[in-house]
Amino acid sequence: MSDMVLDAVVRRVRRTDPVFLATIAIAGVLAVIVPQQALDSIVFAGGAMLSILPFLAASVLFAAFAKASGLDRQIASVFSGAPLRAIFAAALFGVASPFCSCGVIPVIAALLAAGVPLGPVMAFWIASPLMSPEKFMVMLGAFPLDFSIASALAALAMGLGAGFATHVFAANGRFDPILRPGMGPSPCPPNRFDDAPPVLPPFWREAERKQAFGGAVAESGLFLAKWLLLAFMIESLMVAYLPAERIGQWFGNDAWWAIPVGVLVGIPAYLNGYAAVPLISGLMEMGMSTGAAVGFMFAGGVTSIPAAMAVFALVRRPIFISYILLGLAGSFAMAYAAQAVFA
Repeated sequence: MSDMVLDAVVRRVRRTDPVFLATIAIAGVLAVIVPQQALDSIVFAGGAMLSILPFLAASVLFAAFAKASGLDRQIASVFSGAPLRAIFAAALFGVASPFCSCGVIPVIAALLAAGVPLGPVMAFWIASPLMSPEKFMVMLGAFPLDFSIASALAALAMGLGAGFATHVFAANGRFDPILRPGMGPSPCPPNRFDDAPPVLPPFWREAERKQAFGGAVAESGLFLAKWLLLAFMIESLMVAYLPAERIGQWFGNDAWWAIPVGVLVGIPAYLNGYAAVPLISGLMEMGMSTGAAVGFMFAGGVTSIPAAMAVFALVRRPIFISYILLGLAGSFAMAYAAQAVFA
């Protein structure tokens, strides 16, 4: 009987998603070694999931609506025109959109699956988590007007730079295919949208489109939920053992290494969401240089652990590496520019 039970457990474990298993394993190991940290990590991950839930739900529903109504193909046709215009429009749309670094992932997946060229997608991808109308208003309450405007322009510049660089490198097809197997291959050849279906917002009137909407919600929601939960568990350990306050104390000066350290440490220590604004403001009050603070904020916004893990599961490795390198390069550039202007 015990062997039968063991076999049943093994079969159940094999059928369980490995991402969920990893999350459970982390919680289990912490419960044995440091029980208090296990509880703290679970609370942290749960709170982070709740805080991002409205934005995550909005992005998942938007992506599902776009797929069910045919809007994704229409957006794709706009982003697939003349390269320079498409990249500029995508970066501008990214800065004006309300999506965070994690919530933007299902929208990215929908655009890539619809055949949007990688250049405009990367422009939107990089710019969107760095700035939004809501975040800009929050920044006005914590930073001077010129710094807030400069941050918005820097986000736009990073998106444009990433988009143009990607367009050049992707011109010979070296990034094809883009999505990982099973992540929704493009239903049509890139740059061909003459046969795009009309947008039909009341998709619930057609059984096929309603089914497509429900399937997209379930697929995107589960995909993001499992990866974000694991990522937030990992982030909780980084927050616990790499406090942001100490970063400001240790690296908050104008030494030559302040900006590089600010950029590199911003990746694991970044606080997602609008809470990043008071965090950065506090670090600057503790003495962190302007350049290091901007690098910390931008690198964390683009390459935060939860977003990076979701991107890694979505696209092939060359695109993932390009996304990381472009985010870091842009963060370094904006950090040194901010140091030169505001120091």
